[in-house]
Amino acid sequence: MLARSRFAGNRSLKGKIMASAETQIWKSARLTIERGDSEEQGTVFRFSGPFTGRDMYNSLSPDAFRSIFESAPGKEQPPTHVFDLREVPYMDSTGLGMLASHYVRCQSKGIRLSIVGVNPRVQELFRLTGMVSVLPIASL
Repeated sequence: MLARSRFAGNRSLKGKIMASAETQIWKSARLTIERGDSEEQGTVFRFSGPFTGRDMYNSLSPDAFRSIFESAPGKEQPPTHVFDLREVPYMDSTGLGMLASHYVRCQSKGIRLSIVGVNPRVQELFRLTGMVSVLPIASL
């Protein structure tokens, strides 16, 4: 399901205000991804809810889900993608695999990926799988 909205202008990462911009929101039964573009931060994806295979593919195919993270045809690719996971209570191996594959896609296109807002439970998943040393996880 796809819905459109606008940033209110008062949502921020690291205390920086994001400029008003067109955003897109994808919702499954429990997972929501909000995409917004900011001149200062590039493209910011805010995840809310369990980041699991069941929630990711509840209403979208794997290819359609991956296309959420691509720029629209004809639009310039932003230099940075930020994945904000502050509202993700837990993640399974499918969610972790999606993060890793997006990281590889970003590297191949010269896009810097930053993952922020990782809670202790998700951080432990990264540590147990060795991804903490691979994925670019930033602290807020």
